[in-house]
Amino acid sequence: MSPQVQSGQMTLSLWIFGLLLISLPGAHGFNLNSFPENFVVAKKDHQATLTCDVKSDESIKWKFNNESLDDDEANGRSLTVSEVEEALVGEYSCWRGGEQLSSVYLLLDTEGDVSDSPLTCRAQSYHCNFSCKWTSEHKVVRLGLGHNCSVDEKSCHWVKPNLPLEGGFQFELYHSLSPYAEESTMLTVTAEAIDEDYSFLRLTERFYLREIIQPDSPTIVNCQKVGHHLNVTIEPPSSWSTPYSFFNLEHQIEYVHRDDGAIESTSSTLIPWKISSLRVRSRDALVLSEWSQWTPWKNVHAGKKKLCKCKNTVKYCCPQLSPEDLLHCKKKKKKNKKLRTN
Repeated sequence: MSPQVQSGQMTLSLWIFGLLLISLPGAHGFNLNSFPENFVVAKKDHQATLTCDVKSDESIKWKFNNESLDDDEANGRSLTVSEVEEALVGEYSCWRGGEQLSSVYLLLDTEGDVSDSPLTCRAQSYHCNFSCKWTSEHKVVRLGLGHNCSVDEKSCHWVKPNLPLEGGFQFELYHSLSPYAEESTMLTVTAEAIDEDYSFLRLTERFYLREIIQPDSPTIVNCQKVGHHLNVTIEPPSSWSTPYSFFNLEHQIEYVHRDDGAIESTSSTLIPWKISSLRVRSRDALVLSEWSQWTPWKNVHAGKKKLCKCKNTVKYCCPQLSPEDLLHCKKKKKKNKKLRTN
C-alpha cells in the first residue's frame, strides 16, 4: 500500500499530496523567528497526527505552508501523515472560511544524529546564574533548566536566547543552589532546536555547578620591588563570589625575562625582578576549576626610570605611585608639552 495522509476516516494518497507540493511556490520557506507554540515531532517514515484546536469538524480545511490543500479529503479536525518525510514538514494551519483557527508545525526528529554537543555552559562564579552557548546553525533554539524540562512536562519554563552569536546563540539561566552548601544536586539543562529544513533536535546535559566554573580574568594591580624580586598584587574579578576568603582563587603568573626572553610561570606572587612583561590567570583553588582567560600582557617598570609611564595602569605594571611621584609626573608632562609647542 502506498503511504497516505489521512483526515478523520478519509485518506489522501501521498503521491497526490506530493504533486501539490511541487506546484506550491515557496512551500518549504522557513517562517519561524521563535519557538512555535504548537508542534509535533516525528521520526522519518513514522506516523504523525496534527490536530486543529477547535471542537467541531464542520467546514474545516487545511493549509500547508500557507498554501491550500485543495482536496475534499484534506478536512476535519485531525490530519494524519502516515509516513513523515522531508517534503511534508513545515507549518499546517486549519481554517473555517477565511478565518484561521489554529496552526501546528510538523518537525522531523533528528535526535541521535549529532556526535558532538553544540551546547556548552559556563559559570563565572557561584552566584545564582550561569550562561550557555549554542554553537550550531539552527535557526530557533530554546533552553530549559530542571528535570521537568528533560521529560518535556508542561511546567517547564523555557528560556529564549538573550544574545545572538555568530553561528549560534547565548543564554542566561538561573538556579537556586546555595553557594555555601556542599553541592549534591546536578543541574539538568535541556535544549530544543529547529533548523531551516524544519528538522528538530533535542538534547539534555547534566553537570554539577562546580564542573562549569571558570572565573573571569583577574586584575593586575601593581608590581612592587622587594629586594631582588617583584611582589605582584592581584585582585579577583569583580564578578567573582564573595567573601574572597571563602571563595579562594589560585593565581598563575607568566612572565618574560628581560635578558634572554625566556618565559616562565609560577603560582607565587613573588617573582624575579628583571622581567619585561607578565600576565595572570586564575581558577577556583578548592575544586581546581577551569582557568580563566589570561589577562593581556603588561610591561613591567619597577624602578624610578620611566616611572611616569606607570600612570597607564592598563599597559604597565608598576609600583604604587606616591603623591610626590604623581606630582613629579604631572610637572614633567607639562614641561614636555611646552617644549613640543615651542
